[in-house]
Amino acid sequence: MIKEQYKYSAITAKIIGYAIEVHKILGNGFQEAIYQRALEKEFIMGGISFQREFEMPIFYKEEQIGTRRVDFLVEEVVSIELKAITLLEDVHLAQAINYLEAYSLEIGMLINFGAKSLQFKRLINSKFKK
Repeated sequence: MIKEQYKYSAITAKIIGYAIEVHKILGNGFQEAIYQRALEKEFIMGGISFQREFEMPIFYKEEQIGTRRVDFLVEEVVSIELKAITLLEDVHLAQAINYLEAYSLEIGMLINFGAKSLQFKRLINSKFKK
């Protein structure tokens, strides 16, 4: 699952593996907070560095205009937005990408535990500036 051409591929591969484990055990049908707690347990057991419900500043034209909490910030470089809905829609993907842009992060993930099979998308902020 690790693809060297993708930035932070080793981290995102671990995240996907942990999410698969959570979905395998819990299945679908729980609230998002339950999956968030289970994924937190997997991160701890796996020794991955993370911050849960990390408050990130939102900038507009280089001025902070507010904050928003990201479900997880992993290794200080990958944001994770969790969902527990039946079907991911384009609006959810757009929201997660907008968060990446607002947080000024390059890589993120959108993970949905609400479907019969785990859904995940690796996101790249095309507007990211180092």
